[in-house]
Amino acid sequence: MSHPPAASMGSDHHLSDEDRMHILQVFEEEVVPRLIRMDAKIGNLNCEFAGEKYRSWVIEFRTNRSGFEIVDFEYDEHSRQIQMPTQPFVQPLNDNV
Repeated sequence: MSHPPAASMGSDHHLSDEDRMHILQVFEEEVVPRLIRMDAKIGNLNCEFAGEKYRSWVIEFRTNRSGFEIVDFEYDEHSRQIQMPTQPFVQPLNDNV
């Protein structure tokens, strides 16, 4: 996975390298499996999934050969988190029906 670019800066808002790496780690461990289940390809997500202090940050992501990558960070104080499904959208058919 490629290293995310430096955060987009608005005023004094910035993410440290440690912040970006934390967001990336949580994204890979918790968000990517959900994106795969949703068959996502590209999009933007609020970073509150990585902790309350990141709720005004948004990532832009896209698929790559090995999964997903974060391509940009942007500060948006009006951004809000969405609820992502934890289970598949379609349940497997039961053969005993």
